Amino acid sequence: MNQFEEMRNFVRVVEAGSISKAADQLGLAKSGVSRRLVELETRLGVRLLNRTTRRSSLTEAGQAYYQGAIKLLMDVSELDAATADSGALLKGTLRLAVPLSFGLSHLSPAIDDFLKANPELTINIDFSDRHIDLVGQGVDLAIRIADMRDSGLQARRICPIRLMLCASPAYLERHGVPAVPEDLKDHRVLQYDIGGPSVLRLTDRQGAEQVVQVHPSIVANNGDFLRDMCMSGHGIILTPSFIAWQAVAAGDLVSIMPDYCPPRRSAYAIWPRTRYLSRRARLFIDFLAERFGENPYWDQFS
Repeated sequence: MNQFEEMRNFVRVVEAGSISKAADQLGLAKSGVSRRLVELETRLGVRLLNRTTRRSSLTEAGQAYYQGAIKLLMDVSELDAATADSGALLKGTLRLAVPLSFGLSHLSPAIDDFLKANPELTINIDFSDRHIDLVGQGVDLAIRIADMRDSGLQARRICPIRLMLCASPAYLERHGVPAVPEDLKDHRVLQYDIGGPSVLRLTDRQGAEQVVQVHPSIVANNGDFLRDMCMSGHGIILTPSFIAWQAVAAGDLVSIMPDYCPPRRSAYAIWPRTRYLSRRARLFIDFLAERFGENPYWDQFS
C-alpha cells in the first residue's frame, strides 16, 4: 500500500473514533483497516493510537502525525482538483447530510440533475433536520440552514433563506390580521421545535428588534406539517419561503405583517476544517450555488 493510502486510512480511524466505524465508512473489513494501521506504525516505528475494543485515542506522536497528514492530504486534494480534466465525469461516493423539507423539495431535483450529468457518481444521503457529527459519521458535506458566523466548520453560502409570517385567509377572517408584533400574543401560533424558548424575533423598518413571547398551540419538528396545519386554519407560522411559496402563490396562505422582517438565514454547504474537499464535493457545491443563486426560484412568486 502506498503512503497516501496509509495516511487516509489512519485519518479516517482518528476521525471516526474507532477502527470498526472507520471500516464501515471505508467499506472495508475491520481486520483490513487494523492491518493497515499496524503496517503504518511498523513502518514509522512508533505507536500512533492507543486502541481499546471500542475507542481509539491519539498518542503524542499520533497527534503530530495526524495534523501533518491532514495538511498533506488537503494539499494533494487541491492539486488534483486544480489539474483534473474539467470535462471528466465524477466518480466515487459523495456522502451528504441535508435537512428534510429543503432536501426533499429542492435538493432532490438538483441531485437528480447532478447525477444525470455524472452517472458514475454514487450518492449516500441522510435526510434529517438533526445536526450530526460530520467527522464521526464520515459525511463529506452537509447542507444547513443557519447563521454560520460562530461555527467551527468550513462553510460556503449557497443561497439566502427568507422567513415569512403566514396564515390562511380563513384564520385571518375569524381572528383578525395582526398589525404589530404585540398582536401575536393574542393569536394561535404554530412553532417549529428548535428546543428553545417560544419567542419570535422581528425587526421593524427602522432596524429595531422586537421580541415577542408566544404560546404555541402546535409544536412540531417538521415545517411541511406546520404549513399544512396553517393552511387548515390552525394558526400563524413563521416559516421559510421555500416551504410556503406554493401555498402563498395559490392563495392558500397569506403573508402578513410586511413591515416587520424575521431574521434572515442562508443555506450553507459545510464540511469539517480537517477534511479535505474532494473534486466531486467542490463541483457539487458549485452546482448548487449556480442553480439557486441570490434570488432562488421559490422567492420569485411575489
